[in-house]
Amino acid sequence: MLVLALDTATPAVTAGVVELTAASADPPTVRAVRITQDARKHAELLMPGVLAACAEAGVALTDLDAIVTGTGPGPFTGLRVGMVTAAALGDALDVPVHGVCSLDAIAAEAVDAPVTGNLLVLTDARRREVYWAAYDRRARRLTGPHVEAPAALAARLPELGAEAAAGGAAEVHAGLLELPVLAPAAPSPAALVAVAADALRSGTAPEPLQPLYLRRPDAVEPGARKWVSAG
Repeated sequence: MLVLALDTATPAVTAGVVELTAASADPPTVRAVRITQDARKHAELLMPGVLAACAEAGVALTDLDAIVTGTGPGPFTGLRVGMVTAAALGDALDVPVHGVCSLDAIAAEAVDAPVTGNLLVLTDARRREVYWAAYDRRARRLTGPHVEAPAALAARLPELGAEAAAGGAAEVHAGLLELPVLAPAAPSPAALVAVAADALRSGTAPEPLQPLYLRRPDAVEPGARKWVSAG
């Protein structure tokens, strides 16, 4: 099975072609990947990355069997680019589109390191806040995702039992959290597919895509125009 994996929940604009076999013991195999770091150009960079990854893998878009996309949490505009692209491609190619929590994908890869306690995954939420979730050593989510200030998260550490952290915001706030930082900083194509692997292998129909914004977008509809008298 050939799967296109996308994620735009972080500053990393990620696209990759991943091969998944029917055997549950076989990990996903990356055929090609394109990752570009630019938090403000998701729309400009994603489809060129998709096409470049497909070209390197030697496959056409019509060869794809499924699509997996990160559903965040992430900033409104960037996250929407990846999910809309995934939905549009899935509709055009008539293939299923599976959404997975982007933090889950980071955790799935981070626990390959020797983690003895729980794991925190943090990404930048802007506004001096972070998105975060806590996981056990098998990458099973224990709580989250949440959005709050790093200091508020640090105050929770005793109850979370975390012994390591991963994600792009983990290194930024390493001094505050006082936890060792593990890779990766952003979801990889292989990890995104790994999170969705059971559903992909079983042929389970995907749930409707639901973005994890966690808070309202900055942009709001304009109110009624105020009339100013000439007098």
